[in-house]
Amino acid sequence: MKTGIIGGTGGMGRLFSEVFKKAGHEVLIAGRKTEITWEDAARLSDIVIISVPIRDTISVIHEIAPLLGEHQLLADLTSLKISPVKAMLTSKARVIGFHPMFGPTAGTIRGQTIVATPARCNEDDLRFFKDLFEEQGARVTITTADEHDRMMAVIQGLTHFKAILLAGTMRRLGISPADTESYISPVYRIETGIAGRLLAQNPELYADILCMNPQVPAVLEMCHKAFLEISGMVNKGDKDALAREFLASREWYGSFCELAQKETDLLIQEMVNW
Repeated sequence: MKTGIIGGTGGMGRLFSEVFKKAGHEVLIAGRKTEITWEDAARLSDIVIISVPIRDTISVIHEIAPLLGEHQLLADLTSLKISPVKAMLTSKARVIGFHPMFGPTAGTIRGQTIVATPARCNEDDLRFFKDLFEEQGARVTITTADEHDRMMAVIQGLTHFKAILLAGTMRRLGISPADTESYISPVYRIETGIAGRLLAQNPELYADILCMNPQVPAVLEMCHKAFLEISGMVNKGDKDALAREFLASREWYGSFCELAQKETDLLIQEMVNW
């Protein structure tokens, strides 16, 4: 089996090249400066995987789509699915979208989640990838491109926005993480640490995740509505209303609250012992 990764010199491309090599595939790496061109990878591979920045994904797909045949399978590794899958369907190849729910610094897919959005493929194709990823320790979630982007507007869009908002508010207040160092305990470090981890990475990636998913604006509009309601309770000093809001959200989260407390207690203990 020959797998070509277009964008294979980037972090995610390198990670998945190792995944496919471990599975016994011959892997062709195609980048802007490699001897193997995108066209070579598209023509010569049984499986063609697009692993380029979100903003470049559609144009790269359109460039190689005319070169592909029905005997090939085309996939991508981007954080959005509706538009890339639609673009891949212009080819004659079988099509599955993938979204690794982790960054290349993970170093391995073990213990990670990969979302699959099959679009034009057979059961054997889907089983092939599911088995390949699961044998190396990943969890595979199968859904549609529409449902994927809807969920990512919350899982990525809302959570990344919250981290950027936290850091941006602290910056505007003139309070740095260093200023808080002598005051915080591990639980607060986790909160600021998530923001710091995000800010240490590529800003273009997060700009694309937030700005290119058409589902994100509606989520942020609801976030803004919730902010106005809850901040109104605080500004009025309405402790009863705030307690009702707190309990309503606790009920909505259900048993996840207890699980989250146990998991974060373990994390906090590890931080204390580190």
